[in-house]
Amino acid sequence: MTNIVNIHAKKKFVQQYQKGFPLINKDTIMDAGVLQGEGSIIHLHDHSGKFIAKGYYGRQNKGIGWILTTDKKQKIDESFFEHKMVEAMNKRQSFYNDTETTAFRIFNGEGDGIGGLTIDYYAGYYVINWYSAGIYAFKEFVIRALDNIADYKAIYEKKRFDTKGHYIDDDDFVKGERGEFPTIVKENGMQYAVYLNDGAMVGIFLDQRDVRKAIRDRYAIDKNALNTFSYTGAFSVAAALGGSVKTTNVDLAKRSKGKTIEQFSVNGIDFEQQDIIVMDVFDYFKYAKRKNLTYDLVILDPPSFARSKKRTFSTAKDYPDLLKDAIQITEKNGLIIASTNNASFGMKKFKGFIKKAFEEMGSSYKVIEEFSLPEDFTVHPSFPQGNYLKVVIVEKRS
Repeated sequence: MTNIVNIHAKKKFVQQYQKGFPLINKDTIMDAGVLQGEGSIIHLHDHSGKFIAKGYYGRQNKGIGWILTTDKKQKIDESFFEHKMVEAMNKRQSFYNDTETTAFRIFNGEGDGIGGLTIDYYAGYYVINWYSAGIYAFKEFVIRALDNIADYKAIYEKKRFDTKGHYIDDDDFVKGERGEFPTIVKENGMQYAVYLNDGAMVGIFLDQRDVRKAIRDRYAIDKNALNTFSYTGAFSVAAALGGSVKTTNVDLAKRSKGKTIEQFSVNGIDFEQQDIIVMDVFDYFKYAKRKNLTYDLVILDPPSFARSKKRTFSTAKDYPDLLKDAIQITEKNGLIIASTNNASFGMKKFKGFIKKAFEEMGSSYKVIEEFSLPEDFTVHPSFPQGNYLKVVIVEKRS
C-alpha cells in the first residue's frame, strides 16, 4: 500500500484549496517537513483537521505536489489514471480525426487532472513527460492505463527531473516497436522531423502550433524574416511556406544548423536559399546593426533561462533589452513576434516589457494579435498560471 501522509493547509490558504487550486506549495502547508519519499499519497486537511483533498508528494520547480481528487475514498491506481486519460483523449477527438495535424498533446498535467504528467502524440507514437520523481512513482499505473486505451506504435518517455530539476538523459524507449527516426509529423499540413529517442527535446514545440499557422497564413508573405533562438527552424518553415522572401535563422547550438536544414528539406524548401547561422543571438544583433541589416519579420522566442560563455539570459529580467535589440533592426511597419514560455509572470507583465522597450527606443507600436496555449493544452480553471505561453505580435510604427 502506498504511504499516506497527513498534512494541513495554513488557515489563509484553506479557501483556495477548497475552490480547487491544484498545486501544493511548501509555503501554503503548515507541516511540509513531514513529507518524506516522493510518490507518497497526501491527505490535505484544513487547520482544524477537516479533510480537503487527496494528492501526491512530488518536488518540481512549481511546488511539492499536486491535488488529484477531493474524494477521500478514491484510490490512486491504474483505473484512476485510465479514467483521467480517457476523459482527456475524448476531449481531443477532433485532433485524432485531423489528417492535416498528426502531433498534439493528449494530456496536459493539472489541466487534465494530474499535475506533473503530460503525454504527447506524434503520428502513432506516445511520449510521456514526467516532471518529478513523485509522479514517476506511478509509472506502472500510467503505462498500463495507456496500454489499455490507446493504439500505438511505441511509447517513449522523458524524465524531466533530477535533484536540480534537469532532464535525466537515459534510454527513452518504454514499449512497442522502436521507431526509425526521424519520424515525420504533420501540423496544419506543414511537415516536421521529430526524434523521440534523442534527449529532452524532440525537434518541435507543440504549444506554438497556432503561432506557426498564423505566420504561414497571415504574416510571412513577402517578408524578410529573422528567426532568433531558432532551434530547428520550425517558425522559419512556416514563414517560407507562407511566402517569405528569405529566412535568416540564428542559434548558438551547433546542431541547430543540421536540424534546420532537415526541417526545410522535408518540406521541399531549398535550404541553400535560406541563411542558417550558428552564433550567439546577441552577437548577431550587433553584427546586423554594423552591417545595416534590417528585417520586416523578427521572431523572438528565447528560452526562459540560458547561459553561454559570454552571458546569462533570463526572460524575467532581460526580455526588454532583447526587444530593444530587435526593434533597432526591424523595418518601419515590420512585425515582431515576441514570445515567452516563462510561467513566473503573466501576459500583463509581458506586455509591460514590450511597452518599456519601445518607449526606451523612442519607437511606437501597435499590438496586432495575441496567443496563449492552444486548445489541446488544457488549462485548469483554478490555476490560470498554467497557461504559461505568451505571444504578442506587434507592428513597429516608428
